[in-house]
Amino acid sequence: MSQEARAPRKILVVDDHLDTAESLAVLLRDMGHVVEFAVNGAAALKLAASFSPDVILLDLMLPDIDGLALAQKLRSLELPRPRMIAMTGRSGAEWRERSLQAGCDAFLAKPLDLCAVERLLR
Repeated sequence: MSQEARAPRKILVVDDHLDTAESLAVLLRDMGHVVEFAVNGAAALKLAASFSPDVILLDLMLPDIDGLALAQKLRSLELPRPRMIAMTGRSGAEWRERSLQAGCDAFLAKPLDLCAVERLLR
């Protein structure tokens, strides 16, 4: 593995299920990354502005804002452009296409394949 592949990333996990957000944060920290998490869109916007993540793992189904709208808001922040990975339990090409149109760089269906997450972090 190259040195770049091993470089720790600053990752923001956004998922409205606290257990999911915390568990994913623990797994990513165990991989050597610096991780923060938010359980709603408002918290995600605040954290993104202060934390300036390299990667955002974004659940598309949030209680306070549609995840696709949140992706667009996150893109409008004056931050270095983070890699944004959409996550959802909804499957199909339509969700993948909608997430890419909203500004996401990649799409993962839940339950997450951790090997796929790791590949996307490289």
